[in-house]
Amino acid sequence: MRVFYIPALALVAGCGLAATLPAQAQDDTLQAKTLVATCAACHGTNGRPVAGSVVMGLAGLPKDVIVTQMKAFKSGERTGTVMNQLAKGFSDAQIVQMATYFSAQKP
Repeated sequence: MRVFYIPALALVAGCGLAATLPAQAQDDTLQAKTLVATCAACHGTNGRPVAGSVVMGLAGLPKDVIVTQMKAFKSGERTGTVMNQLAKGFSDAQIVQMATYFSAQKP
């Protein structure tokens, strides 16, 4: 008896279910949500800190402001308690992706 290997993606496509696979935009959103989840401990869920927090909210800030500040932390131009270390862990593309996400959130 012969056993044939059929990749799962080919099987799904062959069944006409390929349209149910996530679109690139959905993948990008999921990746952005995963990245910004690392910010939640200090900046709050979706960039909205709890009332009375001394940490700045990120939700609704202009994208270019977030990118500029993150790159300043990353380069050491701007110092902070932990942000200068955390920012070094993100690529420029990830910083833009996070900034795009936060700028689209309501404060």
